[in-house]
Amino acid sequence: MDKIKRDLIEKYSKNSKHSQYQILSNNLRKVVGGRGINTKTRFERERLDYILKKIRVTEKSILDIGGNTGFFTFELLEKGAKYVHYYDGNKEHADFVRLAAKVLHFEDKIKVTNKYISFNNKFKEMHDISILLNVLHHIGDDYGDKDITIEESKKTIINQLNSLKNNTTYLVFQLGFNWQGNKKKCLFEKGTKEEMIRFIKEGSQDNWEILNIGVAESTKVGIKYIDLNKRNIRRDDSLGEFLNRPLFILKSKKT
Repeated sequence: MDKIKRDLIEKYSKNSKHSQYQILSNNLRKVVGGRGINTKTRFERERLDYILKKIRVTEKSILDIGGNTGFFTFELLEKGAKYVHYYDGNKEHADFVRLAAKVLHFEDKIKVTNKYISFNNKFKEMHDISILLNVLHHIGDDYGDKDITIEESKKTIINQLNSLKNNTTYLVFQLGFNWQGNKKKCLFEKGTKEEMIRFIKEGSQDNWEILNIGVAESTKVGIKYIDLNKRNIRRDDSLGEFLNRPLFILKSKKT
């Protein structure tokens, strides 16, 4: 077990653009322990709590696109999901999830695909729930055409979002404000939640029903995702860019 722990720590700590991006799932942290693992939370557990309040995951099949080091993959399995197809183009992340799946005895419940998903009609796999969190604003950087413009990227974001309509019943979706993660390339003129929500609504209305929109708020007990309202739709600069990203729960109109 000590060797497995060392291997997990080594794979998790491999340097890459999105390394140490997610915290570890609860059961994986129990295996690895706290030493040697440096994580910076992006409020994975708070987002998971909101998701679980809105969608029943028991016995559901999951597609986790851009799954990073597998927090949502492993936690959703722990919550009763029957199967997860994990996609990530980063080799270190995929290797980490493969080993972690073995350690947690989830090998028969996780399929690991180490490549960037193809958002086109050739992708025919069907799932009950798909997870697409903070991926699409990286087009032209982590994946896709490097010469694409910001306006072309916005069109492609909507096209890729809509391309999943036939592959899933529910979609959990988040999008960053900054194209390619660059603060100088904001996708929306004022960088507001209202602009992003309008962009998603108008671009997806023929393909998706927006069931819920969760918004991060600072409360006495920490960050919580609350249903969108007239107050929290306003940008809160004190929370930083990441926590201003709305969390969408969508239902396909095509399935």
